[in-house]
Amino acid sequence: MIPSQRTSPAPVPAWRAEFYAPVASFRDPLFPGLTRGLPAPPPSTVRGLLAAATGEPQEPVVLGMAAWSEGGGVDTETYHPISADGTNPSSGGRVRAGKGGMTIRDRPFLVGVHLTVWLPEPDGERIARALRRPRWPLRLGRSQDVVHLKELDRVDLESATAAVVDHALAPQDGHGVGTAFSYRMASRVSLDRLTTSWSDYLWCDEPTGERPVFGALRDPDGGRAVWLLAP
Repeated sequence: MIPSQRTSPAPVPAWRAEFYAPVASFRDPLFPGLTRGLPAPPPSTVRGLLAAATGEPQEPVVLGMAAWSEGGGVDTETYHPISADGTNPSSGGRVRAGKGGMTIRDRPFLVGVHLTVWLPEPDGERIARALRRPRWPLRLGRSQDVVHLKELDRVDLESATAAVVDHALAPQDGHGVGTAFSYRMASRVSLDRLTTSWSDYLWCDEPTGERPVFGALRDPDGGRAVWLLAP
């Protein structure tokens, strides 16, 4: 009898896109009335970036991502909230001061934001083509947070039991790094913006080196862990 041979899963073809944003700010919507910032863009924001490239209303695609920033600070911003009932309409983009009207708030921001996105096929080729000639300007959330595409490469993601976790966005059971932080982020926002899908993720603010991983792939260029996140 010939002993059975265990075969490794086939590599997953994908595209790896490297982005850079001089300044960006990711407000945590789970803290209404406060301007708590997230340390990395939510997957919904990244999917909005991809939709700007393709020109589609939305891009509910599977993706992997990692992000980190060189620093940050706090800015003071003037908010002009518009009342849903029309009692405080805007004029020239401004509303009256007072309760429920114009107000001043501090807003955390990040500087030198580095974002890596892995896009597996079958959507990877289509989106990579759009990123070379985007339909709309590429931004990470707010209109002033312009993002630049630095590199775009074809990769074959490998099955892995250990990989470099670092700043990858992982599901809650993706690894056991003790210094990781848990964040609830938006994974997808509906077209009418009335429904948001939420997921819990792990993210590390410091390099971790190679660690055991679960349900992850590995980028052979640098050995980085990649978790493919569904919308």
